[in-house]
Amino acid sequence: MLTLVIYLLLGAGAGLLAGLFGIGGGLIIVPVLVLTFTALGFPAEILVHLAVGTSLATIIPTSISSTWSHHQRGGVSWHWFKLMAPGILLGALLGAWTASLLSGLALQKIIGVFVLLVAVKMAFNLNPPAGTANLSAPGMSVAGGVIGWASAIFGIGGGTLSVPFLTWCKAAMHKAVGTSAALGLPIAIFGALGNLWTGWGHPQLPSGASGFIFWPAFIGIVLMSVPFARLGARLAHQLPEKLLKKLFALLLLVVGVRFLLA
Repeated sequence: MLTLVIYLLLGAGAGLLAGLFGIGGGLIIVPVLVLTFTALGFPAEILVHLAVGTSLATIIPTSISSTWSHHQRGGVSWHWFKLMAPGILLGALLGAWTASLLSGLALQKIIGVFVLLVAVKMAFNLNPPAGTANLSAPGMSVAGGVIGWASAIFGIGGGTLSVPFLTWCKAAMHKAVGTSAALGLPIAIFGALGNLWTGWGHPQLPSGASGFIFWPAFIGIVLMSVPFARLGARLAHQLPEKLLKKLFALLLLVVGVRFLLA
């Protein structure tokens, strides 16, 4: 029962973050799932992979809900989406394959470093200059590939990478966040499929897992993430953005240090 409550609360928090920042919630889902799976006694070699794969799967419905909310407010640029989607699809599959080649400990350390970098970025508002790039369609597809590849490794929806990139490419912030939420959908779908494939038949998988996706956690998280993603999208237009980012950066700092020291 306690584990189920953790999954439900995690889903609520992930959905809220997806709506607020367009980040898909993976930066919170993966660390909490790692701690939960450790407490449940899952094998150390695959528990981080299970956390990443499960996180990507949960982002699918969250991204749909968040994207719809942003679309209703005119916050999604489907032109940008079409340019980046081909690279996103290929990159997400390659990212899932890359993660499968890493040991559980190596993957955890890499995620820890990434979380710390995101914490510093958010705390000090480090972003590329807005509205300076003018990339061609092939360039946008290549950028999508890089974002999809990294996102599938870290188990995130890609918003921490795609939002700064889109603002650098002359997108207004609300358009960048909304489009990022839309881009999170192909990242999540193909990243989850990649983890389903690379983990299929692994001898150490716990009961309730298919490949590197643990379905009990998926169900608990999804039940709460979808409604809270809609709430987060509404709150994004009302709450002080700077304060929210600093608080979130502090949380990420704790998470990143914990991952590196574990």
